Amino acid sequence: MSNILDVTLVNQINKNFIGGKWVEGKSKKDFEIKDPYDGSVVSNVQLADKGQIQEAFQLAKEAQKEWKKTSADERRDILTKALNYLKENKEDIIQLIIRETGGTALKAEVEFGFGVGDMEDAIPMVNEIYQPKDYTSGTPNKLNRVYRLPLGVITSITPFNFPFNMATRTIFPALALGNTVVHKPDVQVGLVGGQIFAKAFEEAGLPAGVFNSILMDVEEAGDEFITNPNSDFISFTGSTAVGKHIKEKTGTSMKQVALELGGNNPLVILEDADVDQAVNIAVFGKFMHNGQICAITNRIIVHEAIYDEFVDKYVNRVKNLKAGDPKDAQTVIGPLINEKQADKVMGLIDKAKEEGIKVALEGERNGNVISPYVFVDVSNESTLASTEIFGPVAQVIPVESDEEAIRVANETEFGLSAAIITNNLEKGEQLALEIESGTTHVNDIPAVLEANVPFGGVKNSGIGRFGHDWVLEELTTTKWVSVQKEKLDYPF
Repeated sequence: MSNILDVTLVNQINKNFIGGKWVEGKSKKDFEIKDPYDGSVVSNVQLADKGQIQEAFQLAKEAQKEWKKTSADERRDILTKALNYLKENKEDIIQLIIRETGGTALKAEVEFGFGVGDMEDAIPMVNEIYQPKDYTSGTPNKLNRVYRLPLGVITSITPFNFPFNMATRTIFPALALGNTVVHKPDVQVGLVGGQIFAKAFEEAGLPAGVFNSILMDVEEAGDEFITNPNSDFISFTGSTAVGKHIKEKTGTSMKQVALELGGNNPLVILEDADVDQAVNIAVFGKFMHNGQICAITNRIIVHEAIYDEFVDKYVNRVKNLKAGDPKDAQTVIGPLINEKQADKVMGLIDKAKEEGIKVALEGERNGNVISPYVFVDVSNESTLASTEIFGPVAQVIPVESDEEAIRVANETEFGLSAAIITNNLEKGEQLALEIESGTTHVNDIPAVLEANVPFGGVKNSGIGRFGHDWVLEELTTTKWVSVQKEKLDYPF
């Protein structure tokens, strides 16, 4: 694999894509997209202003009138061409993921694979609209039909951590189902999180205005992206604080939302667990992409009967994880996305020490790279256990029983994902139903994604679901059409 990013491609996609054209932003503010590891500039982009955002939504609204009339074959052909373009440019996309997100080559491969899976699963959705399903009627000679129709203009907002994958799970289903899209990637990862899709659709011949991707200036544009009246639905992945803000701003409108928000995800290790396998799961499930995953393990909850053995083996494994340059194939722990995030994680570490939490493995900071920390004997009431860390900091919480483990797992305002490690599969599945989370996995990590099953949270981890059947429900509207075949007699 080459470590060189194609500058020609970068220069083609480092602008806003509005109405089928690449345009510079008009906010008179630029933004340097930087490699989080060494601070080198990947690209400099001009940010869009409020007027350009309004233009994008207006063009999307107009384009949707014709796009929704296209045949399933037309939409399939364009989406397949776009997918093929992305596959053909895999190596450059991998490098963009590494350079923009600070992810390792493994992370980039995993993210690209998840994205391709989402797109391949979405393309057959072209057949799901305008296909009637018949229902019986209590009225003689009446035909009841229910159609699934495009919803309209979809607002898509995605985060910095898995920007390629987080975009595919909304953009491709939305277009397959006859909707148009105005997309806002996190500008820190704007190329791989948005503009690479604009390029793919441009090459595939997507009509102008059907997909728009904005590198925006939040300070100047304000809430325009979430309050624009031409948007019919908001798909958002990000923090709980922003999700609540979106709900507040859209609360008086009929605009629908799907919000995948923060998590405080428990990994529950029961008394009968295979300790060695539990360590394998807990290491990968905590430190994948440096802990910067919404569904990553945040709290490791371990039965006291195996607690000491687990902690000893876990610390010995974690201390050998290599931290440093993600472009080095041996690196497991790369940089956090920016200095502000690294400062936040170090602040949580300092707070944990102030509260007297025992440090079993001391890490260190080098720029935006933080080598792993492991805290043990953690109280579930501590600041550390109550916070979504989003960094390479592990915490182990002892419990006296399996029942206490489930109770502790549920003592959080969040409910995105969870996992249970046990040798009793039947018990594991039963307890999985007791954990208050949108997903729970037995003998796997909490951060599991598959395109054909529902993904989303409960409590303060969000509303709505991604995944084939569920995103189909989110991104369409249903319409009842009845046909009375013979004349009825009316009472007046």
